[in-house]
Amino acid sequence: MKVVLIRHSKTAGNLMGRYIGTTDEPLCEEGIRLLENRSYPAAELVYVSPMKRCRETAALIYPTLAQREEPLLRECDFGDFENKNYLELNGNPDYQAWVDSGGTLPFPGGESREGFQERCREGFVRILREAQAEKRRQIAVVAHGGTLMSVLSAFAVPEKPFYDWQVKNGRGFLLEVPEDFMEKRKLTVLENL
Repeated sequence: MKVVLIRHSKTAGNLMGRYIGTTDEPLCEEGIRLLENRSYPAAELVYVSPMKRCRETAALIYPTLAQREEPLLRECDFGDFENKNYLELNGNPDYQAWVDSGGTLPFPGGESREGFQERCREGFVRILREAQAEKRRQIAVVAHGGTLMSVLSAFAVPEKPFYDWQVKNGRGFLLEVPEDFMEKRKLTVLENL
């Protein structure tokens, strides 16, 4: 099976460099234009995070496909940093501690990176199980940057650390999932989109 893994397109918060996790904002005009005249690999079915930005991106890329929401693919809960950017957080001791930790400390009032990553990985495995049971050959997943980074840092070959899997809005990867994935938990990155 192949998986087209795509980060949602741009929102107003993305344009302002804000931490947008639980804020359910739609795509902005620039985000809609970003997807125009762009081609993505075909899919039989598209799974999405339940957030508007993911559902709207999927509808623009795959307008004829049914969407299946997977709540575990939501973006991280950034807690006290939600909907703020680094300029607004400058001087905040909790933010400075988080930056100094290399992003490994839990977000104050939000999720820990470990908890977030485990949730995303569980959601991705759930999707693969369902798609394999339905004998799907190629599916798409539209989710968030952090979600993609969580999945790829755990399962992708070649192996790379979490932050090395950052991807721009509207971009992603074509993955090949071997039949023994559930046993070995490794998949191959075939192409950057």
